[in-house]
Amino acid sequence: MIGSMSTRYKITVSYDGTHYSGWQVQPEHRTVQGELERIISEMADRKHVRVESSGRTDAGVHARAQSAHFDLPKEVDCKYFMRGLNAQLDRDIRVTSFQKVSPDFHARFSAVGKEYRYFIYNGLIVPPTKRLYRLQEGRKLDVERMRAAAALLVGEHDFAPFSANPKRELDGTVRTIHSLYVRKHGADITLEVQGNGFLYKMVRSLAGILIDVGMGRRDPAIIRDIFEHGKRTAVVQTAQPHGLFLWKVFY
Repeated sequence: MIGSMSTRYKITVSYDGTHYSGWQVQPEHRTVQGELERIISEMADRKHVRVESSGRTDAGVHARAQSAHFDLPKEVDCKYFMRGLNAQLDRDIRVTSFQKVSPDFHARFSAVGKEYRYFIYNGLIVPPTKRLYRLQEGRKLDVERMRAAAALLVGEHDFAPFSANPKRELDGTVRTIHSLYVRKHGADITLEVQGNGFLYKMVRSLAGILIDVGMGRRDPAIIRDIFEHGKRTAVVQTAQPHGLFLWKVFY
């Protein structure tokens, strides 16, 4: 908080992560958080305005609806501030909602769940308009096998084997996946996963194992073996970032 008289605002941000080094501010790198903080600080005439998100996204990952909050020393007109923000941001970042919230709202800690979607193009020639937003897999994927494996991932589990760095998870590695759907429409296969929280690179790891199952490299029952083993191994591969979208944050 800036002070007892500050006002907290919640924004929803949509971005194409192709040309960003992820969400989090990094020295000498262009990030989504860095761009937002720079412009908001200039507009508010402050040295630095910290923008807190619901969670970080990695380099190349996209967001349909990332949530974030920040504090300003005085109230602003939400409509005009949002318009000014979008006028100065590059077109691969857009603030789609802007509202005043209570001082105790926190984009990360107030969230009760998230939805991610991972997009796969299961064909030999990716349409140019989809190339930055789909993982291409030219070999035919067996969607029914993928669905069988996905069903074993639903529920409360210790997802440490699906974290790229389980030791960094300060609040443990047990999470609950509420739903995990594998949808197919033509050559497009979409993984839709909702849960109460996700570990570092967890969704991309889930996508990696489901793709392996779909290609016949692994049996769907491998999911049980992975949970039983309890540790990250080379069996679980991390899928590429550009197929992943943070789809929605629930409060």
